[in-house]
Amino acid sequence: MKPLSLVFDLDGTLVDTAPDLAGAMNAVLVANGRAPVPPAEVRHMVGHGARALIERGFAVTGAPAKATDIDGYFEHFIDYYGAHIADASAPFPEVREVLTRLKAAGHTMGVCTNKPEGLAVSLLEALDLTGFFSAVLGADTLDVKKPDPRHLTETVKRMGGDLGRAVMMGDSEVDAETARNAGVPAVIFTFGYSRFDPKTFGATALLDGYDALEATLAAIATKLDTAG
Repeated sequence: MKPLSLVFDLDGTLVDTAPDLAGAMNAVLVANGRAPVPPAEVRHMVGHGARALIERGFAVTGAPAKATDIDGYFEHFIDYYGAHIADASAPFPEVREVLTRLKAAGHTMGVCTNKPEGLAVSLLEALDLTGFFSAVLGADTLDVKKPDPRHLTETVKRMGGDLGRAVMMGDSEVDAETARNAGVPAVIFTFGYSRFDPKTFGATALLDGYDALEATLAAIATKLDTAG
């Protein structure tokens, strides 16, 4: 199989970060007199950035956060999360094994995430995943972010990939929309953090786990070869 350019979302796709994101959000809530939100409930609150997560946390625990207070809450969140970024976060099952085989097969890989770049890099380093990726672009790397297709296309460019053989792996409607906007196939994992039904995303493929990713990518590569 001719190598592909594989672009991965981070939170909810490569790494189960919900426990530590919940910890950071709850630290902000408790510091401001709110009750913590159970981690299981936080899973479907993440995926649109820290500010949105904070707003949702306040909304489900009482009065909405005041717009004038969000910047302060955000700084508290980032400080806490940065200090606890991998306390309980871990790669999803089989991620490391599959990435190892994909790299050995010659595929180029990168990360395109709406997490701030510094935090994304810190998380990958803490989990010893950095070596798999030729580029990591976060929400603040460019002046655009997902679902803007330029976030994805620039990731492919910086990782030395080929946009014509790119595939986006994600877990949310934002990832699927980004891939669609960039004109590349989207593989969506159903175990992620989206609040919506992945069947509605219009993805090229839906997977329940990493055990089926390599076969799915082989099928996509065959279609790309045939179309080319």
